[in-house]
Amino acid sequence: MVKDIKGSRVKGQGFRKTETTPNLSVNIAGIEMKNPIMTASGTFGYGEEYSAYVDLNRLGAVVTKGLSARPRKGNPPPRICETPSGMLNAIGLENVGAEAFIKEKLPFLRKYDTKIILNIFGNTIEEYVEVAEIFNSVDGIAGLEVNISCPNVKEGGINFGTDPELTARVLIGVRNATSLPVIAKLSPNVTDITTFAKIAEDSGCNAVSLINTLVGMAVDIKTRRPVLANITGGLSGPAIKPVALRMVWQTAKAVKIPVIGIGGIMTAEDAIEFLLVGANAVQVGTANFVNPTAAVDIIEGIEGYLNNNSISDINQLIGKLQI
Repeated sequence: MVKDIKGSRVKGQGFRKTETTPNLSVNIAGIEMKNPIMTASGTFGYGEEYSAYVDLNRLGAVVTKGLSARPRKGNPPPRICETPSGMLNAIGLENVGAEAFIKEKLPFLRKYDTKIILNIFGNTIEEYVEVAEIFNSVDGIAGLEVNISCPNVKEGGINFGTDPELTARVLIGVRNATSLPVIAKLSPNVTDITTFAKIAEDSGCNAVSLINTLVGMAVDIKTRRPVLANITGGLSGPAIKPVALRMVWQTAKAVKIPVIGIGGIMTAEDAIEFLLVGANAVQVGTANFVNPTAAVDIIEGIEGYLNNNSISDINQLIGKLQI
């Protein structure tokens, strides 16, 4: 049994580093990462925005904010608000579009020795395929994370990620459009997450990431109006961690492809919990807004935990939950 975390606290949630450096490298869908800590889409911009605070070379991977084939303005404000132990956002997937990203954003990221994973989306299956095709032959991209929690315009506003047939169609379309590793980002707003994880696996995806945000809302009792202009938004942060942890645990048992855990990861302890239930890597999201160095602090904290428990390789920790 692994021991409890011990050691002196340093900046953020990190631990004092020792002379021994355990192996933190992991392989996700053929993507070799120096450690299992990734940034979550939509919380780290295009990477450059955080470069003054975080050494991007320290990260396992940078996952960009969602990219569509053409620029998107997003939703009108107000589109973000704090909630107890979390936050709601209804940004509306605002982004510069694929071509502008390639010309204006990607050159900066290429300067770093860190894997670049692009989060992509579309309003129709054709748009998903289009953006996947655009990025397929672009140098410096390690993989695509497919956000299937988007309104499907042609199918009456149903989210791709909550309809099994549409999930399969969009993921097969993307898989056939690119030779890059494909990661399906799953919606938690479903009855059984494992059903959609299996669909992703059967559709040829190389990994799954979960969970995306939960649908929520907030009300201003003074004005008696919704706080967000969009009325509802995506709930993230520590409030959703227990749900995310449960879904990752279920999914890791249900599929053979790698699982990337997302949801309320603020500290090294949080990340280790996800690894223990079977996540091969994790994404740090809302924590970046609270503490810009959160991802690096978590990496240092994991190193301290491995040293304190005489674990030489992080892969020895993955899926070691004892029941």
